Amino acid sequence: MSARTTAPDLPPRTEDDAGQKRSWRFMRETGPGSESLPEVFSSVRVAPEGATWLKRFLSFVGPGYMVAVGYMDPGNWATDLQGGAQFGYTLLSVIMISNLMAILLQALAARLGIATGRDLAQACRDHFRPSVSILLWLTCELAIIACDLAEVIGTAVALQLLFHIPLVFGALISAFDAFIVLFLMNRGFRYLEAFIIALLTIIALCFAVQVAIAAPPVAAVLEGFIPHPGIVTHPAMLYIAIGIIGATVMPHNLYLHSSIVQTRDYPRTEGGRREALRWTVLDSTIALMLALFINAAILIVSAAAFHGTGHQDVAEIEDAYRLLSPTLGVGIASTLFAVALLASGTNSTVTGTLAGQIVMEGFLHLTIPHWARRLITRGLAIVPVVVVTALYGSHGVGALLILSQVVLSLQLPFAVVPLVMFVSDRRKMGRFTIGRGVQALSWGVAGIILVLNFKLLYDTLAG
Repeated sequence: MSARTTAPDLPPRTEDDAGQKRSWRFMRETGPGSESLPEVFSSVRVAPEGATWLKRFLSFVGPGYMVAVGYMDPGNWATDLQGGAQFGYTLLSVIMISNLMAILLQALAARLGIATGRDLAQACRDHFRPSVSILLWLTCELAIIACDLAEVIGTAVALQLLFHIPLVFGALISAFDAFIVLFLMNRGFRYLEAFIIALLTIIALCFAVQVAIAAPPVAAVLEGFIPHPGIVTHPAMLYIAIGIIGATVMPHNLYLHSSIVQTRDYPRTEGGRREALRWTVLDSTIALMLALFINAAILIVSAAAFHGTGHQDVAEIEDAYRLLSPTLGVGIASTLFAVALLASGTNSTVTGTLAGQIVMEGFLHLTIPHWARRLITRGLAIVPVVVVTALYGSHGVGALLILSQVVLSLQLPFAVVPLVMFVSDRRKMGRFTIGRGVQALSWGVAGIILVLNFKLLYDTLAG
């Protein structure tokens, strides 16, 4: 990746910039139409300065939950189910560690968006040569399509389990999420956030009931959150642990978060940005703790239901659905599982579609109609699912799900490395540059994720 040798023209200083470096100095375009998601940019009003801290905080609640969706999508379910069935509660520590990594990376993405007024895709286009930007765009589109594959598959499988709808038709039905996004965003971005939070609430309630039904031993669950050396020394356990981390950190979430934090109408001054960043990071941290609970709950239910009952080989979502009620002895358990899966798939396709719009606009600066852009993004994910399902049935869909996770592993470096590089650069971030300690931690987390994902890729390709 080679940086541009000439600096772009900078907008003139304004009064609120006096005495400090321009933090968004690497913008290539300014003025109307250059904002990220211009139709909702700065459209959500925030509580005035005299309001209570709770009202101020609630003004910024929403983007974190939209990001959290990507950390509990159907791609995570398979690894969580497999980990719980094979190794009980041991891999809960891996879920916790991967979630802490996600909290850090999402905080960096929010910092980039708030401090510079640019999302990650726009920042890459501004910084790198056109050839590099095109490469980054292509890899990001592949990642979004791969992520969409998992989400479309999850939605189709849930519709099949609940309503006996064939997988092909279920995949086609998932296309309607494009219209959901269009309708809700036309009403206002708050409506889209409320829709996402409502579905997240359904998922959390479903798994809270399932955990209560499973009644896992509390001591074993708490012990599972303590890292165990066997995770590294046991090859099969290490493979699933890497899969959990690879499925947890989603590259498109970094693009998404750096954009949607700019929907708030906070003062674009240093003080306004600092306050917005503080509330935004709190929002995303709380939301990602909800994602931690849901991912942990999937593994806990799987461990309680399958690990000690002779079903350690459960790895497919359909198998888990079929066996949950008989093993737990409660008929509603499987239904709750499928309802949560449907809510997860729907939620993930909505945020994935929005991420596709952000990436396409940010890298290419396209101005095609919103409905067309969303249908294109969704169609690129639906077509492979429909074709593979028609030719190979549910077994082919399972293989496609595995392939989608491999593609995500390939793309992750192209999102994480530029993000950490940008927020560490004082020329771009000004006074919002992260400190040396956070820089070291961020590069360490990036390095761990990259090494583990490349190992997952190698192991998968090597069979």
